[in-house]
Amino acid sequence: MAMTVLRRRMNAQFHYTGIRVKDLDASLAFYTNVLGMTVRGRATIPESHGVVVDLVSEGSSHPLELNYYEPGSRFDVPFTAGEGLDHLAFRVPDLDRAIAEAAAAGAPVAHEVRTPRSRWVYLRDPNGIWIELSA
Repeated sequence: MAMTVLRRRMNAQFHYTGIRVKDLDASLAFYTNVLGMTVRGRATIPESHGVVVDLVSEGSSHPLELNYYEPGSRFDVPFTAGEGLDHLAFRVPDLDRAIAEAAAAGAPVAHEVRTPRSRWVYLRDPNGIWIELSA
């Protein structure tokens, strides 16, 4: 995907890191019991047949999101150790404007998710890494 240089850059703030896990219970035990992180929230995302769990460390403002996809989900792809990065998330002040700016730069929306309370989109960076944008 060729990216054109924007004269005006998108106003995006790095928000959190999401990693894909193959065993949610074992991962939760590791991050909470071994590393001392605290569960901040948990949600089921019906569209992706997945579960997300947000974790935080005391004194840090950078959350970690664990992403688990049920068997049969299109996101439940073979798991290779070390390739568990699920996505990087950026918060933007105006999602529709950010979508338009990304498309103009040659990075159209690859996937959009809408829930009753929120909406976010994913772009793909030149390496195929999912980049989430949310307002």
